[in-house]
Amino acid sequence: MIEASLSVAQEEFSFNLEEFEKKSLSWGGYAEIKLAHAKVNKNSAFALLDSHGNPRVSLDRFTATLQLDGNYNKEIVSLNWVVQAYGSRDQEQWADEASIFEAYASIKPTPLASIDLGKKVFKWGKGYAWNPVGFINRPKDPNNPEESLEGYIGASLDLIKSFSGPLQTLALTTVVLPVQDNINEYFGAPDNVNLATKLYLLYQDVDIDFLLFTGNSRTTRYGFDFSTNLATNFEIHGELAHTPRQSRKTLNADGSVEIQEVADTSYLLGLRYLTENDITFIIEYFHNDDGYSEEEQDSFFHLVDDADDLFETTGDNSLYTKSASLSEGGFGRSQSGRNYLYTKITLKEPFDLLYLTPGITTIINLDDNSFSLTPEAVYTGFTNWELRLRFSMLAGSNFTDYGEKQNENKLELRVRYFF
Repeated sequence: MIEASLSVAQEEFSFNLEEFEKKSLSWGGYAEIKLAHAKVNKNSAFALLDSHGNPRVSLDRFTATLQLDGNYNKEIVSLNWVVQAYGSRDQEQWADEASIFEAYASIKPTPLASIDLGKKVFKWGKGYAWNPVGFINRPKDPNNPEESLEGYIGASLDLIKSFSGPLQTLALTTVVLPVQDNINEYFGAPDNVNLATKLYLLYQDVDIDFLLFTGNSRTTRYGFDFSTNLATNFEIHGELAHTPRQSRKTLNADGSVEIQEVADTSYLLGLRYLTENDITFIIEYFHNDDGYSEEEQDSFFHLVDDADDLFETTGDNSLYTKSASLSEGGFGRSQSGRNYLYTKITLKEPFDLLYLTPGITTIINLDDNSFSLTPEAVYTGFTNWELRLRFSMLAGSNFTDYGEKQNENKLELRVRYFF
């Protein structure tokens, strides 16, 4: 009886070691549909620029997106990729694009070193909504800062060393970034090879980075960032970036355009706090020296207003052409001002409503007091599915940052299936 019992127990508790081995190939991704209805701010500068004085009342858009990601590991080599394709339709046009966000080989000859070759995303900086030290990052959308971004083609070397004292970890990342006609062509001036480095220290539980970018595609710039936990549920972070010299296109009060050589120091301070009842606060203050002052933005918005008057009375669109050039040169960025405050608050499963996470996000231009306010709700109650309903409202007086955006508000439903 005892032998039989032992035999049954052995069969019952047996396991296959192969089930615990790391698979060579892993992949996943998501398929998504998004429906958006936007009410256009008909008299705003960017609505007028978009339509040359005849803006639509609303914009309805349907977008379908497919993203695939994965990696293949074989001994010291791994291949990694992220690809995305989308198609979008509104009342005016159809748009579609397929992009390779990442496609690179990683070689790890020793535990202390690794080499990456190909197209890769470098997530430099500690900020959630913005990264002033992200010298080789694509800019984030602060309304969707966690979405995948496209990387750049290059080669990087990572060296890392651990210690037992107050300095626990030291790591050096060096990136070579070429810019040619069809290689990183939107990064900066072509026919150049650029160098970016990051020195990382974990010192007494404080993450610290020192960063440098140099090359002829963009001007030399220096950076510093840090993050640390003041408590298990309370984290603070910051970034500082300095560019000694760069060109900046400005609009003077008389309507003339001037190219200036300026020094640029931008910085960010932020915190993340989780309360006992699962409310998460993310707050960041961002000063962007590369942005425009309230007076400069006001001059641009008045220029668009004058362009509309000129076009309506004479049919002359020369001021519209000038305004569009300035918009592409910097005024048309999502946050083109100097000082912003970002706040995001989310609450996990309020009133015991399982799988539901409501939240609210606001971005305030501290110079002109215009802002965006975005409440949302995310539901994950179905396996592998995520549903997000979001309403964005923009508010501000005439000739202010958010008061002159193209949309007055937008309602958006996103349905995403992960696989």
